[in-house]
Amino acid sequence: MKIFLSLLLAFALVFPVFADEDKGGIDQAMAQKMVAASIQKFKIADDVSVEDAIDSMKLRANTLNFKLVADLPLSEQVKAMGEKSNYMRILAFCDALIAKKMVEYDLTFAGFLPCRIAVVQDDKGQGWIITMNMDMMLKGVKLPPDLQVLARKVRDTIYSIVDAGVNGDL
Repeated sequence: MKIFLSLLLAFALVFPVFADEDKGGIDQAMAQKMVAASIQKFKIADDVSVEDAIDSMKLRANTLNFKLVADLPLSEQVKAMGEKSNYMRILAFCDALIAKKMVEYDLTFAGFLPCRIAVVQDDKGQGWIITMNMDMMLKGVKLPPDLQVLARKVRDTIYSIVDAGVNGDL
């Protein structure tokens, strides 16, 4: 609960929240800004295919001792259900020992696990890599020094994995 309240407070400080008079909730435009700030989107280099980006991310994760714990080929599932779909695939990476420590500190961290990286193509065929803005999360929570070090390690590792995918670094 502490983490959730910290994140909510961080969003409120960064993005003042205005009530929607009709519904008594968050103004839609403000909510959209909050969501946009929580996500990072990276264009895959023009000479890198989505499959090469994924191979590069898997290789980098392996090199950095982060385990690929899930691989969800969503566009394949959509096609199996009889619909057309642009490429959509979600990869989930994790260091289980760090995850354990974060969840032991606050159960709310379980909602952020494992670290997800989406690989998608837009209507023009351009590949994109999308993941959580790890810096926003780190600034929005108060962690003890030992967990701050681990959280920064996770952030740096995920960003390194994303960078490998964006550039097709094999």
